[in-house]
Amino acid sequence: DPMRDALTQALKESMRAKDERAVSTLRLILAALKDRDIAARSKGNSTGITDDEVLQMLQSMVKQRRDSIAMYEQGGRLELAEREQQEIDIIQRYLPKQMTEDEIAQAVQDLIEEMNASGLKQMGAVMGELRERYAGQMDFAKASPIVKQKLA
Repeated sequence: DPMRDALTQALKESMRAKDERAVSTLRLILAALKDRDIAARSKGNSTGITDDEVLQMLQSMVKQRRDSIAMYEQGGRLELAEREQQEIDIIQRYLPKQMTEDEIAQAVQDLIEEMNASGLKQMGAVMGELRERYAGQMDFAKASPIVKQKLA
């Protein structure tokens, strides 16, 4: 599995390079991945989670750290905010290039036209298709209000 192999390999390299921040961040990623694989297997999915689900997990790890940074900065804990940012930088190495706001808006527009979607009741279908196509590349928290606005 390409994602898992890349992460495991990265951990080995970080250990050799004595890059403590990368080692601890990669261990966190691999532990979270293992937990999700175990949960998936208990539901009968023998291979664990898919690469798309791994990407979504990494994105949510980035989002958690962004939230922490905001709290640390408000509390004047800049050294902790800096550490979270370093973890984000490490996690993002394993995510595809993130789409800009403009790229998200264009993708939403194209998909709505392609699906011939109209009205808010189709929001779930549009969001589901975006998640399917752009896992790991799109910030769905940014996409959601764009979809809502275009379907309204």
